[in-house]
Amino acid sequence: MSDFNLSHKKASKVSEHIALKITKMLKFVLNIFYGKKYAKRAVILETIAAVPGMVAGMFNHLKALRRMKDDEGWIRELLNEAENERMHLMIFLDIAKPTWVERLLVLFGQGIFILVYSLIYLSSSKIAHRVVGYFEEEACISYTEYLEKIDNGEVENVHAPELAINYYGLPANAKLRDVVLRIREDEAGHRDRNHGFADAYEHKELPAHQI
Repeated sequence: MSDFNLSHKKASKVSEHIALKITKMLKFVLNIFYGKKYAKRAVILETIAAVPGMVAGMFNHLKALRRMKDDEGWIRELLNEAENERMHLMIFLDIAKPTWVERLLVLFGQGIFILVYSLIYLSSSKIAHRVVGYFEEEACISYTEYLEKIDNGEVENVHAPELAINYYGLPANAKLRDVVLRIREDEAGHRDRNHGFADAYEHKELPAHQI
């Protein structure tokens, strides 16, 4: 765990400061409801995290059709991200077993975030991807704290859900810790890719994706 890189993209531009503020606001709201209840917190986290890839993939799909140009692999990458985050949610639903009230909260949060993120993406795709980059940074921090709680015995290292074992190809005796490690690696990949997407807009390396 000590080898994991909790990297942070330092905000130096106005757009990056805006993205960071949006992320901090989302984290603040999340903490109000669940604080250190990591499994249930992860349900909300992954519900929100599954939105950006699908929204961005849809907008880039429409843009590629409208401009009649190749998307240079962005659509597939974004949809794969959305699918990966959806699987994280399915795994944590099995672990956290939320009540019907908590499920309603998940639906409400998802509906609000779809609208908000769509507006952000239409306003500035660069800021939208930077928001996800910062959001995934916070996810990596949360999962690192989760692992520390497991290692300290504050969270029981239960048997991994069958869904997680099949999805990640884990051994039959895999534990929660093994799953959280894999999920944190996924989030780090999403973090780096979305910061990379935002940088591409910044440096105008992919004109087919500029709005």
